[in-house]
Amino acid sequence: MRSSSPWACSGGIFDPDRAKQRLSELDREIEAPNFWNDSAKAQGVMRERQQLESALVSFERLARDLTENVELVALGEEEGDDTIVAEAEAGLGRLHQEAHKREVEALLAGEADANDAYVEIHAGAGGTESQDWAQMLERMYVRWAAARDYKVEIIGEHAGEEAGIKSATVLIKGTNAYGWLKTESGVHRLVRISPFDSNARRHTSFASVWVYPVVDDTIAIDIDEKDVRIDTYRSSGAGGQHVNTTDSAVRITHLPTNIVVQCQNERSQHKNKATAWAMLRARLYEAELKRREEALQATNATKSEIGWGHQIRSYVLQPYQLVKDTRTGVESTNPSAVLDGDIDQFIEAALAERIHDQA
Repeated sequence: MRSSSPWACSGGIFDPDRAKQRLSELDREIEAPNFWNDSAKAQGVMRERQQLESALVSFERLARDLTENVELVALGEEEGDDTIVAEAEAGLGRLHQEAHKREVEALLAGEADANDAYVEIHAGAGGTESQDWAQMLERMYVRWAAARDYKVEIIGEHAGEEAGIKSATVLIKGTNAYGWLKTESGVHRLVRISPFDSNARRHTSFASVWVYPVVDDTIAIDIDEKDVRIDTYRSSGAGGQHVNTTDSAVRITHLPTNIVVQCQNERSQHKNKATAWAMLRARLYEAELKRREEALQATNATKSEIGWGHQIRSYVLQPYQLVKDTRTGVESTNPSAVLDGDIDQFIEAALAERIHDQA
């Protein structure tokens, strides 16, 4: 499958000439009279063309703005106008940030990186503490997605007895959603003064996150029906007039791999079953990608121990304020911002390290 990351040309560096050549190839495909005979393939071609065109526009704008700001700095210095120089330097700073973002996007060259993503969150042992922490993580990823103008859909959510959630599956839709989020899979650790402890003691909680890509229609994933068990059950919810009173929720277990997926967000059992099948195909596809990449360290977080020694990131709120990624060493002293979705620095460092390890 061709990578659809337009910033991944020429070994990870955007090549405008190569991008223009590829655009011409795609245009010739689109002009063919039988182009729409295969709608799934056609949609993939159109998506690739749109991404390439957008990348070219961004590249040309960056180049143009760079030239203009450099010329403004020279003009301001020549005329002794510090205001012009300051404005131009501020513009160069913004361009540097955007160029860095594009550089990171060049790392998203994996087979499924451009796809939408499922994010599964599971509370670890510890009851209400871990369940509350799981919900905090769910909120963090939802806010991260919103900041990128990605669409978010809660596929399933199982509430805790007192607070928080036992588990949740969130569908995040947007270009490169899986590529950005794939390194978030693992165990996340929280240290804080518990709001549920009357003695105000410090507690450590764990929750796991597992990210896998939505499978493109052009990718064939064969599943033998004798290898799955399908269960229906009553959807859980907050109650009230919209409470689901039928067994419309669907759980599918893939027996050879023990992969379990479930969906309860629709009133229709048929729709929930279709979504669960799509999730199962995505999980199996993701497992195959892992085998190809030989990323054995990225073991399914929902099946590994959710506790000490397994965390990829620690979020400490007490006795000091620090978020630290145990894989890359990247730190933030602003946990509030991180929990509000400001996690790009951790994602970028983890992506860069993964690319380095695979080189």
